[in-house]
Amino acid sequence: MLAIGLSLLPVFLLIVLGVLLRRASFPGDALWAPLERLVYFVLFPPLLFQTIVTAKLDHDEALRLSGAFLLGITAMAAILLAIRRALPVSGAAFSSIFQGAIRWNSYVALGVVAALLGPRGVALAAVAFATMVPAVNLLSVWVITRYAGDTPAAGAAVIRALIANPLIIACLAALLVVGLGIPVPDFLLRTLKTMGDSTIALGLLAVGAALDFAHLRASGLTMGVTIGLKLLVMPLLMAAACMVLGVTGDARLVAIVCGSVPSASSAYILARQLGGDAKLMATLITALTLVSVATVPLAIALLG
Repeated sequence: MLAIGLSLLPVFLLIVLGVLLRRASFPGDALWAPLERLVYFVLFPPLLFQTIVTAKLDHDEALRLSGAFLLGITAMAAILLAIRRALPVSGAAFSSIFQGAIRWNSYVALGVVAALLGPRGVALAAVAFATMVPAVNLLSVWVITRYAGDTPAAGAAVIRALIANPLIIACLAALLVVGLGIPVPDFLLRTLKTMGDSTIALGLLAVGAALDFAHLRASGLTMGVTIGLKLLVMPLLMAAACMVLGVTGDARLVAIVCGSVPSASSAYILARQLGGDAKLMATLITALTLVSVATVPLAIALLG
């Protein structure tokens, strides 16, 4: 486990660096929101496209891994809905617990996977993201509007948002290129790789800069429930899903990593837009990120 922790240390050090830069107001607070948008819309999609196109993936392996992601997400959603009435929290707070437990941070996941498996692991994670992104967004929108929002989100608007998601577009485009055997010029692949090489580092800095320490002492129950479900139960669900679907080797490790990393800052944005408890969501993301420093290596050592 010590060796795993040391291999993941650069990932968490970059998050810490983001925290320190934000607290020092360097180079300025106005940097971080545009930087996160730049990474998400401009640099992240080329990374996903290039890694899928250049990786030599087994199609059956990728399909079973995607199935494991769906099974794990569905199982967690079922658990959350089953315990909802037993939790003494408002609908808005429940929606934050829900997002905290089923979402995961793509930047942290890719940083860990790249450290452990290199480009092949990133490519496997990219294929799985094509399954995960639509599933968690649909579930999150439904739960927030059902239990916290004033009015349900229009179905057509949700579908348009998913179709326009740059990560989904990049993954599906890459899978189409691979499936049809369409050649991609080497100069284009090198350009995309150069763009993608900066993604993980900048994304992790943005994760650290987005952490909110102001309310960490609040909401002990919701924090405990969310941490337990996301960082302890979710890796177990992903391991069980891999066992059911026969996912082994590198693909299984990718599933465990993605299941064990903290929730993403996009959960806060969605909560703010749809009427959820955005302040609680920010607190949960921060707590999950801090605790995951210890739990991610543990999950990999025990389940990976």
